[in-house]
Amino acid sequence: MEAVGIRLSSITKTFLHRVKGRITAVDDVSLAVEPGELLTILGPSGCGKTTTLRIIAGFEQPDAGRVGIAGRDVTDLMANRRDIGFVFQNYALFPHLSIFENVAYGLKVHGRGKKEIEKAVGEVLELVGLSGYEHQFPHQISGGEQQRVALARAIVIKPKVLLFDEPLSNLDAKLRVHTRGEIRSLQSRLKITSVYVTHDQEEAMAISDRIVVMDHGAIAQIGTAEDLYFSPRSEFVARFIGKVNTVPARAGRSREKEIELEIFGHTYAAPAPDHEVGRDEDVRAFIRPEFLELSSEPADGHFDAVITERTFLGEKVEYGLEVGDTSLTVVAHPQSGGGVLSLKQRVGVRLHGENIRLLQEGDGA
Repeated sequence: MEAVGIRLSSITKTFLHRVKGRITAVDDVSLAVEPGELLTILGPSGCGKTTTLRIIAGFEQPDAGRVGIAGRDVTDLMANRRDIGFVFQNYALFPHLSIFENVAYGLKVHGRGKKEIEKAVGEVLELVGLSGYEHQFPHQISGGEQQRVALARAIVIKPKVLLFDEPLSNLDAKLRVHTRGEIRSLQSRLKITSVYVTHDQEEAMAISDRIVVMDHGAIAQIGTAEDLYFSPRSEFVARFIGKVNTVPARAGRSREKEIELEIFGHTYAAPAPDHEVGRDEDVRAFIRPEFLELSSEPADGHFDAVITERTFLGEKVEYGLEVGDTSLTVVAHPQSGGGVLSLKQRVGVRLHGENIRLLQEGDGA
C-alpha cells in the first residue's frame, strides 16, 4: 500500500467551558504530514495536541479550516469513512471478547470473510509478537500485551493513516521504553503515515521523524529532535525540550552571524539571534547543562562557581552550581576524567560561544 500524506489547513476549534468561558483549543493550525512519516505532536496539558489528533481522526469537527488525507478533503466525512487506525490511551479493548475477536472486530465490521479474517488476524498477531494469544482475554494479559493488541486491531484493517493518543501513558517506565521501540520499528516496516500524541519529551525524541511542539493551541515549532534541541526558536521550546539554564548577559557588538555576549565577566562570540538586540542591552542567554564544562581548579575556568547540589546517576552526574545570585545545572560524565566533585567545592566553569542562544519569549511561531 502506497503511503499517503495528511494536510491540515488553518484549523481552528473552540469549546465552551462552564467556568473559563470560550476556549480556543486549536488556533489556526496548518500542518503537513509527509507520506510514511511518523510525526509527533508534543506539548503540555491543554496545548491542543489531542484535539488536533481528534480532528484528523474525525472525532471532532473543526470550527474553521480543512482536513485532507491522501489528497482528498475529508473534513466532512465521519471517522469510519476516513480509512484510519486509532490507538487509544486506554486501549479500549472489549473485555468480553478474546484477543482474536478484539483484533478481528474491525474486519468483521468491514464485512470480510471468515478465512480472510483468520489469515489477517494470524499475520498481525505474529507481527506484534502475540501468536498463540488468540484465545486469551484482555484481563489475562499484561498492560504491555494489551497495548500490542490495541496496535494489532488498529493495523489489521490496513489503514492509510495510523493515529496514537498517548498510547504508553499507562505503562511503567521500563516497559514504555521497550514498547516505544516496538511501535517505531513496526511503523517503519509498514510505512504507514502516523501521527503520535504525547506530553513526554523523551518519548517524542526517541520515535519521531519530526516533532510539532504546541503551546496554547498554536504551533510553536516544527522540526527534528535535533532541530528542536539544538536550535529552539523560543524560550518555551528550549524549556520544554530538555533542560536549559538561563543566565544574565550583556550584549556587545553584532556581526552578520555573531553577537558578543558578556556572561559572568567573560566575553563570548555567540550565534546571532533572529530578533534584534541592541548594543549594551541586558539580555537572557540560554545554555544546555551538558555544554558547561567543569574543572576542579577554579583558575582553569572562564568563571568560577560553588557546587550546591550533586546527584549521581551512574553514567552521569548532575550538579547544581551557584554563580553569585544565579543557579546553574551542569551535567558531567565522571568516566571522561575528573571524577566526582564534592559539595561546596569551588570549581572552574568553561563555555563555548557557539553553544549559547538568545531566544525570544513566547511560542516563537
